[in-house]
Amino acid sequence: MTNQGPGQVLFHFVRHWARRPPATDTGGEQGRHVLVCEAVHALAQRGAPATVNAVAYEIGIDQSGASRMIKSAIAAGHLVMAASPTDGRQREASLTPAGRSMLDQAHRWQEEIFGRLTAGWSEKKRRDFQQAMTDLMDRSYATEV
Repeated sequence: MTNQGPGQVLFHFVRHWARRPPATDTGGEQGRHVLVCEAVHALAQRGAPATVNAVAYEIGIDQSGASRMIKSAIAAGHLVMAASPTDGRQREASLTPAGRSMLDQAHRWQEEIFGRLTAGWSEKKRRDFQQAMTDLMDRSYATEV
């Protein structure tokens, strides 16, 4: 057993997986596209506009880095930028069909890895883990200012 507290274990887990690109990633570009498309998708799911600044905040990088990542994903055909439907001065990113397909593939990979990591777990243990992580994420979003 470890002498780390649960918070330390959680952050160790996050650091560990944050630096592991999908096996099919060459040079990290695909991983960056997945990351920025995940951010756009997550913002849309929460009903938040996917502006460059919102994407930057979502993935924890500066605005210029997010802008470059968005431009790269646009060039690859995964994202498009358009004027905001509520504020024409702002531009918002959204997934293209190709971006949605890439994200679906990434999600299948994520589920495959989760299945491998939890081999031998009961379905109840998997559901309990999923619920605990969902609760942590909901609490995290609720405490953001």
